[in-house]
Amino acid sequence: MPRRAPTDTLCCPPATTTADTGLAPADSPEADEELASLAKALAHPVRVRIVRMLARKDARMCSHIVDELPLAQSTVSEHLRVLKAAGLVVTNERGPRIGYCIAPAALRRLKSLLQAL
Repeated sequence: MPRRAPTDTLCCPPATTTADTGLAPADSPEADEELASLAKALAHPVRVRIVRMLARKDARMCSHIVDELPLAQSTVSEHLRVLKAAGLVVTNERGPRIGYCIAPAALRRLKSLLQAL
């Protein structure tokens, strides 16, 4: 079994603590579209589980995620692609390795959109 790089070499950029700017008010039609897009990305139990896994660590490679799920690597990659397209997950590429991590601003936005319902 090949040795894996330590997770800390895959760390994603630190989350900013400044307020998110340029976002539509939570009760606007644009925010409704945004919420629907985020909800669609989380509309699969595996993607919810991946988000939970990433929330517990700074970053993980796809192979680390595959090790914890009973799914093929290609299936996990597709779920990560959906989460990344929605902005819930960001990547940090270092050579051939890609670290996946949570986008804290996107989760904060999701929370605020849900609270506005």
